[in-house]
Amino acid sequence: MILAYHKSMKFYRTLKKAPIFGAAMALLCTGTLSAQETAVTTIDSGHSAWILTSTALVLLMTMPGLALFYGGLVRGKNFLSILGQCAGIAFVASLLWVVCLYNLAFKGDGKWIGDCSALFLKGVSHDSIAAGTRIPETLFIMFQMTFAIITPGLYVGAVAERMKFSAVLLFSSLWLLFVYAPVTKWVWGGGWLFQMGVKDLAGGIVVHATAGVTALVLAIMVGKRKGFPQHPHPPHNPTLVFVGAAMLWVGWFGFNAGSQLTAGGAASMTMLVTHLSACSAALVWMLLEKIRNGKIGVIGMVTGLVAGLASITPASGEVGPIGALAIGAIAAVLCYFSVSLIREKWHIDDSLDVFAVHGVGGILGTILLALFGQPSLGGLGHVKTIGEQLGIQLLALAAVIIWTAIATIVIAWIVKATIGLRVSPEQENEGLDRAEHGENAYPMES
Repeated sequence: MILAYHKSMKFYRTLKKAPIFGAAMALLCTGTLSAQETAVTTIDSGHSAWILTSTALVLLMTMPGLALFYGGLVRGKNFLSILGQCAGIAFVASLLWVVCLYNLAFKGDGKWIGDCSALFLKGVSHDSIAAGTRIPETLFIMFQMTFAIITPGLYVGAVAERMKFSAVLLFSSLWLLFVYAPVTKWVWGGGWLFQMGVKDLAGGIVVHATAGVTALVLAIMVGKRKGFPQHPHPPHNPTLVFVGAAMLWVGWFGFNAGSQLTAGGAASMTMLVTHLSACSAALVWMLLEKIRNGKIGVIGMVTGLVAGLASITPASGEVGPIGALAIGAIAAVLCYFSVSLIREKWHIDDSLDVFAVHGVGGILGTILLALFGQPSLGGLGHVKTIGEQLGIQLLALAAVIIWTAIATIVIAWIVKATIGLRVSPEQENEGLDRAEHGENAYPMES
């Protein structure tokens, strides 16, 4: 072995003197450095770490944030049903997203719908890069999945305490396929509205307008709760409402700032304006309650907070602090009186004010970004002139609202004709916790 070692070292020293050896080593080192440089310029660990965090934050918004927020607002006998519906939607949406929804929303060159040729994420590997980003495609898939989870979760609040659990899951599956995936393609996936220049950073159109319109249509089609509006249905646990709203508030930073898909200055500004709009709306809502009722309710306080978050969502990548404060304040006034209009004037039983808060807020922010995105009003200057951008925003809203309303009506009729939409009067009286799940959230009170 020693003799063999000396012979090999002698061969190495002889080879080292040859010119070809130096050239070969230089080529090898250059290739290695090129590979390293390529990795550095395609996958950015800082951006990826932030989107990993944002993904967890957005999932937190649904489970447990939205579940507790909505759950505290309903009566105690329906608390578990809300938790179950939010969870069931999360399970179904996640699987459908992997099977086909991601491809329909983000793949292909179509203007209306994506490419359905590669089901179950075929062709996506752990080192695939999401187009136009510096993060792994698997991370982008997971981040966008959380949006597909929370959007149908929002409209559940409009039909709380009376829609079947099975109907919620079937309706949501079809809704994600025929409403959410196409609209996402139009706005975020390179579709016709994206090409037109529509602005919607985190979902004023894709999330809040679609969920809000669906909530209003479903509330009408499913019908009112027994006793509405003569006999109010007060929240059973304001503490849970506050805790859920706090989780939504924190999670919303991942929702909006994470949508920048970077960890730089754009995400930082987005986080700042998100927070300012929420605070502005909450304070104005509190003032309105004090003037109208003489007292400031904690539930009203956090409802204003959510209205501010929903309204800044589409504009959070376009406006500065001035615009955020203005949008939040305007949203509080408009959403506050929308609640009264829908309940007291129209007598529509949108149980948890989904359209009045999320729908109206998201639509308002989508419109106002054309104004407050202008540099003269502290905007970041990413938008076109007021008239041109406003025209694009209004066209996008009109198209999405009409499509969502029609599709919701058709899907709801299909569900009603097959498995039914609503629980029986006896089940409604008993409470959905026991009637549908055989459990009580508060067994000591049963």
